[in-house]
Amino acid sequence: MKIIILGAGQVGGTLAEHLASEANDITVVDTDGDRLRDLGDRLDIRTVQGRGSLPTVLRQAGADDADMLVAVTNSDETNMVACQVAYSLFHTPTKIARVRESAYLTREELFHNDHIPVDVLISPEQVVTNYIKRLIEHPGALQVIDFADGKAQLVAVKAYYGGPLVGQQLRQIRAHMPNVDTRVAAIFRRDRPIKPQGDTVIEADDEVFFIAAKKDIRAVMGELRRIDETNKRVVIAGGGQIGERLAEAIESRYQVKIIEMNAARCRYLSDTLESTVVLQGSASDKDLMLEENIADADIFLALTNDDEANIMSSLLAKRLGASKVMTLINNPAYVDLVQGGEIDIAISPQLATIGTLLAHVRRGDIVSVHSLRRGAAEAIEAVAHGDSKSSKVIGKAIEDIALPPGTTIGAIIRDEQVLIAHDDTVIETGDHVILFVVDKKHIRDVEKLFHVGLSFF
Repeated sequence: MKIIILGAGQVGGTLAEHLASEANDITVVDTDGDRLRDLGDRLDIRTVQGRGSLPTVLRQAGADDADMLVAVTNSDETNMVACQVAYSLFHTPTKIARVRESAYLTREELFHNDHIPVDVLISPEQVVTNYIKRLIEHPGALQVIDFADGKAQLVAVKAYYGGPLVGQQLRQIRAHMPNVDTRVAAIFRRDRPIKPQGDTVIEADDEVFFIAAKKDIRAVMGELRRIDETNKRVVIAGGGQIGERLAEAIESRYQVKIIEMNAARCRYLSDTLESTVVLQGSASDKDLMLEENIADADIFLALTNDDEANIMSSLLAKRLGASKVMTLINNPAYVDLVQGGEIDIAISPQLATIGTLLAHVRRGDIVSVHSLRRGAAEAIEAVAHGDSKSSKVIGKAIEDIALPPGTTIGAIIRDEQVLIAHDDTVIETGDHVILFVVDKKHIRDVEKLFHVGLSFF
């Protein structure tokens, strides 16, 4: 597939890295020559320096025969104009734009071919807000992913000493929970993936990824670790777009406080939010944190645009007694450094956003793609089409499907029913199939499984 990416920042660079390793023809456009040189040295891609909204620059990038334009610059307006130019002059089939400003996003009628021709809108702030909201709703989870509109969920937890299943084989899950069907999809032990087998023994500190129907998630979590008490008090450091959206989404169910430095922003938040308490000050101010009883907080969230400020305020909150600390980290190099120590969960906006983008880039009917463990693996939701003659999966039991190395099927969603995958489960047309891929070089092979052809061999 020939793809033009506008913007060589964190999102554009991460997307190029994912796609270049999968034999796509990638061209990245940016005004920053240093960024382009860095990407070009690391990846097998073309680079073009210039403003991505200009017709001459898009033509130089290969827009005449491009399959897709992904506009993820820091400017909403540049992204939208680039999609218009690609549509009007080059007839580019698929146009994806990152749009951050909520004033645009709330007017859906803008984004049609008769107006601004954007096929897919990506709002990183909304993606991250939804991601954090799910973590708050599932105390003890390291990652929570929805499939098939929330009918099934994939949850990552860390197995703790004293947990009911630590030291036992995976096949014991069914004995412990005879009325709940679940499957352990992946295990990471000391940063390495382990393919789960029936005789695999769960060890303390394993990161365990399991999938189950949404209604059964809490019961399964109780088997793998002590169930944390329900969250009640949430403190947010940073009243920017993500902080505001998160407070708005959860303030009806939780006691929420926002700490924000900017006085004008504080006044705006006070007028906009209904029950959230807005405090002017710095989350790195020890006296302020003590005065606001940070030790009583169930969750402290550092959501400013400054990684270092987020890390320092999170460490302070944890030291002063906050039960759980989550930190927004824009620099991917920091994510693995800080998670798992004083900071419970490091949230990468790039990795949260990249899955949404990849779902529209993959071949076949791919509904969603999610990065697991900060990009170490992927969870894919694919729809099976065709019949037993045109499809490589329909009408076959899972044990008879030639899955690529490192790939497992975790669950199948059929209409309203969540079927946890077993060897004798047969895939039918229209099924949503949840797959886990720990070796991403086989992503293309997974996509080919769900291609529909006139025949196959």
